[in-house]
Amino acid sequence: MENVKNVLILAPHTDDGELGCGGTIVKLIEEKKNVFCAAFSIAEDSVPEGFAKDVLQYEFTNAMLKLGLPKENIITYRFKVRNFPELRQSILDEIIKLRTKIAPELVFVPSTHDIHQDHQVITNEGLRAFKKVSILGYELPWNNIVFETRCFVKLDKRHIQLKIDALNCYLTQKQRTYLNDEFIWSLAKTRGTQFEYNYAEAFEVIRWII
Repeated sequence: MENVKNVLILAPHTDDGELGCGGTIVKLIEEKKNVFCAAFSIAEDSVPEGFAKDVLQYEFTNAMLKLGLPKENIITYRFKVRNFPELRQSILDEIIKLRTKIAPELVFVPSTHDIHQDHQVITNEGLRAFKKVSILGYELPWNNIVFETRCFVKLDKRHIQLKIDALNCYLTQKQRTYLNDEFIWSLAKTRGTQFEYNYAEAFEVIRWII
């Protein structure tokens, strides 16, 4: 990734970016890449009782700061959760604005095999907006019936620990089985084992421009 300067992660909802490529984000920042993450919904309709409706915006910001993003590179929108198909054009318009502002050489989106309707919209509109840019699809196993592990990013223990530390910022999501520390470690170990390395995150190669 020597020729990559600006990296953009498109996250349908808060926590998707951290779950799909949190360790890779840490590594890219260590390599002095300028990393941005945009979450398109703060899922106000899904917040558990007892929490403020906009709490996920603050949890997302804290998680991204934990990974090392500067605050100005953390972007949130308030598109209604589970309603992205009806909002497709407005979402595309915002992604194009990000393209103009950031001019990324590498974009991360949910896998093309992700079955969540909101995730599908972000991936499809990302493909429309970034026709001249390398794109990798990140995995969210609970949404993937299949996933093509075509690209691996080597990670060390500290990268996975920071990913877990970031995810632990989501106090509202503690009931989610995929926010279990053991699961995060085991998936990273599984992906590393695929090419005899300690830890890794795997990605679907959607478009790779050399």
